[in-house]
Amino acid sequence: MKLRYKRVLLKLSGEALGGESGSGICPEVIQDIAMQIRDVRNLGVELVIVVGGGNIFRGLQGSERGIERATGDYMGMLATVINALAIMDCLEKEEVATRVQSAISMSQICEPFIRRRAVRHLEKGRVVIFGGGTGNPYFSTDTAAALRANEIGAEVILKATKVDGIYDSDPKNNPAARKYRQLSYSDAISKRLKVMDATAFSLCQDNRMPIIVFDLFTRDNIRNVLCGSKIGTLVSDVDTQYASGE
Repeated sequence: MKLRYKRVLLKLSGEALGGESGSGICPEVIQDIAMQIRDVRNLGVELVIVVGGGNIFRGLQGSERGIERATGDYMGMLATVINALAIMDCLEKEEVATRVQSAISMSQICEPFIRRRAVRHLEKGRVVIFGGGTGNPYFSTDTAAALRANEIGAEVILKATKVDGIYDSDPKNNPAARKYRQLSYSDAISKRLKVMDATAFSLCQDNRMPIIVFDLFTRDNIRNVLCGSKIGTLVSDVDTQYASGE
């Protein structure tokens, strides 16, 4: 099977790990994700993962409830490490060699983030999971994904969500919402599409890092995207306005 991408970053939201409720950790969901990752890893893909923590704690929501913003963000970063360990456990049960690296030092449970070591793990066939966000408050895990993708030389960011792409409005609330097949970075920023924050989009734009937003919960979608199937929405370095709709 011919692969379109060899080295990729998979961005998982914390809410995705919570299943239908979006909270806590759903064993069935993580098991399904682990099997999809195993399948693409067996194709020879070099894969890194950045995972959010919104299923456990979200810093911004904590600050809205009275927790100091920086403290809340650090709490959210710790939540991402919990999720990273859960994914690691499932992957290793699928016999996928895995390493967790954290931007916040916690040497008893994972490695510190070291770019050259992460690249070496990839070259040895291991999946690397990045937890702890960027290690700094006020930055989202989307920004962490954009940063890490560029640092390790990924060819694309796969943004796995609960919907099948980017729409001009929330398809859950608007049945007439139209799906974009492709967008430029500037359009994604100017339209304030909330699939990723502006900082992450800008970082990808500056480094011409394409982003594919797709539905995680359709079986084999990760593999299909990597093999070049036109699934979801592509955000890339294009100058023209693309029409919405399929």
